[in-house]
Amino acid sequence: MNGFLKSLLDVFKEPSVVIGLIALLGLLLQRKSLSDTVKGTVKAFVGFLVLAAGAGVVSGALTPFGDMFQHAFGVQGVVPNNEAIVGEVLTEFGSQAALIFFFGMVVNVLLARFTRLKFIYLSGHVALYLAAMIAVILMANGFATWEAVLWGSLAQGLITTLSPALVQPWVRQVTGRDEVALGHTGGFGIWFGGLVGKVLGDARKSKSTEDLKIPQGLGFLRDTTVVIATSMGVIYLLVTLIAGAGYVESHLSGGQWYLIWAVMQAGKFAAGVFVILAGVRAVLAEIIPAFKGISEKLVPAAKPALDVPILFTFAPNAVLIGFLASFVGGLLGMGLLVGLGTTIIIPGVVAHFMTGAAAGVLGNATGGRRGAVLGAFANGLLITFLPLLVLPFMGNVGMKNSTFSDADFGVAGFLVGGAAQWGKFAVIGLVLVSLAAVVAGSAIVGRRRPAPAATASGTGDEGEAGAAQDRENTLTK
Repeated sequence: MNGFLKSLLDVFKEPSVVIGLIALLGLLLQRKSLSDTVKGTVKAFVGFLVLAAGAGVVSGALTPFGDMFQHAFGVQGVVPNNEAIVGEVLTEFGSQAALIFFFGMVVNVLLARFTRLKFIYLSGHVALYLAAMIAVILMANGFATWEAVLWGSLAQGLITTLSPALVQPWVRQVTGRDEVALGHTGGFGIWFGGLVGKVLGDARKSKSTEDLKIPQGLGFLRDTTVVIATSMGVIYLLVTLIAGAGYVESHLSGGQWYLIWAVMQAGKFAAGVFVILAGVRAVLAEIIPAFKGISEKLVPAAKPALDVPILFTFAPNAVLIGFLASFVGGLLGMGLLVGLGTTIIIPGVVAHFMTGAAAGVLGNATGGRRGAVLGAFANGLLITFLPLLVLPFMGNVGMKNSTFSDADFGVAGFLVGGAAQWGKFAVIGLVLVSLAAVVAGSAIVGRRRPAPAATASGTGDEGEAGAAQDRENTLTK
């Protein structure tokens, strides 16, 4: 990989830098003052770093839990972990993945500009993981580098445009607005969680996870941080006791007393979630106003597709419920795989937290408490079985003890890999037909949709501006 390409990859694989650059561009296009431009850019950049720091704390607390769980219950198999498998892929196919990642972003912006799918995918880290999966599938199935980059970039751009569009109806229901979207490789599973919540949940949505009635004597449980720390403390202690002091103290805690180590990990998990929520608020407060400049000047009506934690502030109780329900779904799925005698997919705790929590939030919005539980449980089953569909298409990389974790990897990997098994022309046909369908479908919808009517608060631009300001104030509270 040459120096320029490496530098470019280093910039765009850092979502905090991408967020900062997007905020800077949006503010410049709006011709904001130097003071407002610097403040908005820096706060968006730092806000995402706060979010990422919280995610790092959560991941750091969950990773040893996964190791401890495997030891406690004597389970061996493939662990879905994006970071682990991407490290393997980039060692061998780093140049191809970087080029697919970069040109895939270009395709995404072009589709947002010229179709009605106005979603710009800003979660650079998971977009890089997606590019890595596409690269290894195409290269392992006989594509030359230029062929893999060309068709892989088009596939990448399509996926990063369609995934936010698929989830957006549920995101609107959660946020009450249409100015921000979800950009994450768990999009299909999260969407499916919202669908399950709508179909099998409480149709009246009369019982929300956020309206849980707590007895007066347990009033401290109304605090989300306390609920998360207490619940995770119980779970950590139970698994720690089963794993045993010897294993924990020699392999995980560095000699620290195993029970206090378990309590500390639960506390770190809760602290990480607290930091994530603070980071989300900071990012949304800056990126949405700044993004208006891009919407107005470059990509009319564009929506930033941001990482999973943007949903967490809307239903904090559903975050914990969704994580636990998704993890239970993963455990059940693992048990079924053991019974079937196939490759065992061990629940990846981080994947179940991120995507399960989001599925719980959407399931709660579409079907109340029952929807949150069933929607997240369905996501847990999906991300247990979908990885099996991709393993055969990944060549030698598929023989590793880790694989890609989220639902979009499973769906996209199965489609691209299945086509690759039929030959290069099958992949080319799949990509071109999908691209044509998106463009044609967008044109048809555009002709059928009537022009927006004037709002009650005013007409034309004044009414829309007032409505937009009201929505912005609601979201950033």
